[in-house]
Amino acid sequence: MAVDMKRRLIRGGAVIAIALGAGQLVQGMSDKKPAPRVAEGQLSQKPTKLERVAATDVTAKPEAMLAKPATPKAAELPAPVAKAAPAPEAKPAPIEVAKADACPVTLELANSENALIAVTLISPCHANERVVLKHAGLTISAKTTLTGALFTDLPALEQDASVEVMFKDNTSVQASVAVPELASLRRFAVQWQQDDAFQLHGFEDASDFGGAGDVSAATPHQPAAGVPAKGGFLTVLGEVSTDLPMLAQVYTYPKDSKANAEIVIEAAVTDATCGRELLGQTLQTANGAVKITDMSLAMPECDAVGDYLVLKNLVPDMTIAAN
Repeated sequence: MAVDMKRRLIRGGAVIAIALGAGQLVQGMSDKKPAPRVAEGQLSQKPTKLERVAATDVTAKPEAMLAKPATPKAAELPAPVAKAAPAPEAKPAPIEVAKADACPVTLELANSENALIAVTLISPCHANERVVLKHAGLTISAKTTLTGALFTDLPALEQDASVEVMFKDNTSVQASVAVPELASLRRFAVQWQQDDAFQLHGFEDASDFGGAGDVSAATPHQPAAGVPAKGGFLTVLGEVSTDLPMLAQVYTYPKDSKANAEIVIEAAVTDATCGRELLGQTLQTANGAVKITDMSLAMPECDAVGDYLVLKNLVPDMTIAAN
């Protein structure tokens, strides 16, 4: 009993202490004046003008409308301004790298004095090589330099001259040039291969072998550079040192020459020519065209070495005279 009574007294004291504390707290709070409360719809400043706004179909609370404006309808949105597509970035044009030709070949022709064709061949991959030049039926062999170059002159046989150069590998290059000066000249040529040798003579002013008017390989009467030819002259063509040499001689004389010129071809009887048949061709310019004639000559036996066979009357006819 005494214990229970003691417990009740202690519990009652605690309750009284809590109540007194609460009373002091309430008393302390009651001493302060409460802050005036503003009604929820009251504004600190009264509006001076009211504007009526059409109601929308937005059902959000006023707080939500103030926090986030309603999105206008799609019809109310301004039409999007079409932006011009950005110009494509200019890219630098691809640089074309020219592939260097491993074996470049150039052929240039120029019209030279006395109706000659100046030939310039540049062919580095055909150095020190036999080549064949062809022009209007005229065919000769030549040889390039150690650098693959060739510089030579060809007597034009056509005014619209075309020259072809053929190489050992069966490739070729071609070029053309106009030679109007040929209209005032006439030409006669003889060509052959290897040992089938012929010699061309133009006897002017009734000259004979070895005379002043004998135009031949021994006395070609070549005009000086830059000086027009007054009479006839001879051009020797072809490279003897090549394999299977193709050689020619061309006699040029004025078309309106007053001097009488006799054209003769001779063939020497040698150890290389005796006892067999020689083959060749003659070429003659006539009325802007080239007349090509095959020529066959039966040589005497080898006991006639040292003699000559002479072909006369080649223009217009061809006869043979033994000397």
